[in-house]
Amino acid sequence: MKTTKQYGRKADTALTMWVKLARAYSVLGHSSAENIRSFGLTEPQFGVLETLGHLGPMLTGELSRKRLVSGGNVTVVVDNLLKLGLVERRVCAEDRRQIYVQLSAKGRRLFEKIFPKHAEFIVSLVAVLTEEEQQDLGRLLKKLGLGVQTSTST
Repeated sequence: MKTTKQYGRKADTALTMWVKLARAYSVLGHSSAENIRSFGLTEPQFGVLETLGHLGPMLTGELSRKRLVSGGNVTVVVDNLLKLGLVERRVCAEDRRQIYVQLSAKGRRLFEKIFPKHAEFIVSLVAVLTEEEQQDLGRLLKKLGLGVQTSTST
C-alpha cells in the first residue's frame, strides 16, 4: 500500500522496506523453526545449544544477553535442557553466586550432529541471493540494527 500522498516519500520508502523486512523475517523464521522442531527441540533450546556449542561455557547472565532474552527465560530453557541431559551447570570458583552453563557430552554430540544440518538448511533457504548479496544484506541489517539500538537507547 502506497502511503506517499498521505505521509510523504520518506515514510513510503521506510514503511515499504519495513514490510519487506518483516515478511522476509517471518518466512525465514517459520522455515527455520520447522527445521529446528525436526530435531525435537524448541527454538530457545536450539539457540542455547548453538550459543554454547560455538562460544563454550558461559555465565547464565551472559547467555541471556547473547540470546537477547530475560534471565528467567534462560533459566527455564536451561532447566529443560538439564532434564534432557544436554547441559550442565557448575558454580563459578571465584564467585559461588555465579553459575556457568556448558554442554554435557550428550549435548556436544547432539550439537555436532544437528548444527551442520541446520546450517545447510539455512544455506538452501538463502540461496536465492548470491554470497555477495548475502554479505551486503548482512552488513546493511547490522547497520540498521545498531542504528535503531543507538537511537532508542538515548
